Amino acid sequence: MSTEQTTVHIQPPASVPRRRVSAYSLAVTAMLSAIAFGLMFLDFPIPFLIPSFVQMDVSELPALLASFSLGPVYGVAVCLVKNLIHLLITTTGGAGELCNFLLGACFVLPAGIIYRKLKSRRGALLGALIGAVIMALLSIPLNYYISYPIYANFMPIDAILEMYRQIRPGVNGLLECLMIFNAPFTLLKGLLVTLLCFLVYKPLSPILHGKKR
Repeated sequence: MSTEQTTVHIQPPASVPRRRVSAYSLAVTAMLSAIAFGLMFLDFPIPFLIPSFVQMDVSELPALLASFSLGPVYGVAVCLVKNLIHLLITTTGGAGELCNFLLGACFVLPAGIIYRKLKSRRGALLGALIGAVIMALLSIPLNYYISYPIYANFMPIDAILEMYRQIRPGVNGLLECLMIFNAPFTLLKGLLVTLLCFLVYKPLSPILHGKKR
């Protein structure tokens, strides 16, 4: 009586490739977070547009790259990590970091979500523009209720308002300052980051997606 031998082929579990993708995504997220943290120090003033204590930077650029290439959650993660690291050296009680994180998340989260629905260059542009507008609009309540009340512990609110009045005499109250100065400034920041993202995304795409050239 003969017996037949059966060869059993064991397939690797489906979770293995997912783990590899996840590990690479985490590595890219860590790299982009470090770059974003470094970009926070390359800030510069725009004296004719807003008081010099409010600086322009493009540290949301790596977060937007992460949101488009890895997903919106990773973009928010980059915003969080860069601000947690910056919190270790802050002297403003964390107000700037909290507001920076919330505004950055308001920018890259909708951008990434829209791009996931519309996987095209036009979808990416639409998402980034909508994200920039949302960030600009939400900068008003976030600054009014979070950032500036904490900043007032370091500088009297009247002194802050006087710096705004040096640019536009006659401006009344903090809310008006935020609407006239900060919101357009934040929108400009979002547009600048969007432009830079479209310039560098394609050359960096192999790295961001883990593909060989």
